[in-house]
Amino acid sequence: MKRRSRKKLMSEINVVPYIDVMLVLLVIFIVTAPLLSQGVHVELPRTHSEPIDPGRKQEPVIVTVDVQGNHYISYGDHQDTPKADKELLRLVRGLLKHKPDTRFYVKGDGRARYEQVMQLINLLQRAGVEGVGLMTEPPERG
Repeated sequence: MKRRSRKKLMSEINVVPYIDVMLVLLVIFIVTAPLLSQGVHVELPRTHSEPIDPGRKQEPVIVTVDVQGNHYISYGDHQDTPKADKELLRLVRGLLKHKPDTRFYVKGDGRARYEQVMQLINLLQRAGVEGVGLMTEPPERG
């Protein structure tokens, strides 16, 4: 009778299933990433300006005015829904109460009326914002 020899234990890890899982997750992230970008599309005016300081630790708050004069804020829930003036005042005051050194930038659509942008700046000042920056796009090189 033949004796069966014991099989040697395999001490290697089969990584092929892990690579498959990783690739599936990568595809899921690639597909869902564009869906997660929030915000309102506006066409900013083009001009030469200095870029925002990337070394700041605190993210600035961007308040947007679209062509119809609707206001949006990059703070809180539902950032892509328009905010009424009273709601915007409440959000900005609450933010300044907890983080008084927050920087605010106005992102006004280039096709929006000047009056709409100035009303937003006035609204921010009434909420207690001391200084407001205006966002632009760099001019096209041609």
